[in-house]
Amino acid sequence: MEYSVRINGLMVDAVYRDADIRDIFLPLLGRLQELQREKGRRILVMMAAPPGAGKSTLASFLEHLSRSTPGMTPVTVIGMDGFHRRQEYLQSHRVARFGREVEMVRIKGAPVTFDLELLRERIERVAAGEECLWPEYDRRLHNPVEGQPVRGDIVLLEGNYLLLDEDGWRELGQYGDYTIRITADPDMLRQRLIARKTASGTDYEEAVRFVEESDLYNARLCLERCVEADLTLRALDGGGYVYDR
Repeated sequence: MEYSVRINGLMVDAVYRDADIRDIFLPLLGRLQELQREKGRRILVMMAAPPGAGKSTLASFLEHLSRSTPGMTPVTVIGMDGFHRRQEYLQSHRVARFGREVEMVRIKGAPVTFDLELLRERIERVAAGEECLWPEYDRRLHNPVEGQPVRGDIVLLEGNYLLLDEDGWRELGQYGDYTIRITADPDMLRQRLIARKTASGTDYEEAVRFVEESDLYNARLCLERCVEADLTLRALDGGGYVYDR
């Protein structure tokens, strides 16, 4: 199935295999619907994946699928990208990386470049069933923008570090009713990340530098330092998925 959606201000085109929809996505949505009915309240689902694995597009597609399938409880998708620290903050603060101090903006997307305290506060409110505002990230502006109120009985939060096994991030897991992890081949991620960076207006050489110094470091962090999830999928080159365990 062909699917197009605007993610963080940019149009993204994807194709999902009929077999994946039938054997992975619809059973997953059915599982979440059953869990929500059992608990009798809003449930919060956390989907974590390395940058470039297609998690934001997949989360959006799951929302679309839930709303277009008769009898399925609608899923509301939110993302952690809206909790990037503002560009001016990243340009004026430095952090240690690769044995030297660098501007935070040079490693934008690393865990330290997110406002973890604010993210946790909003996650707590969403998990409690509140209708709170949720910020979004615009890649064209390179900054978070005001978002919409969170509504719905099944809320899917997607982000790179939601299952990160590090202090502060690890504690986010207490708010999740169900967790999903996506893995992928690092070489595939590299090509996708370079393409994504150039699509946002960065020249090729600068895109390669940023991916090599920042995005791939973050991708390895996501792949190697995550807690166990209720469901693990592996993203394949070409857009397919398989169960990873």
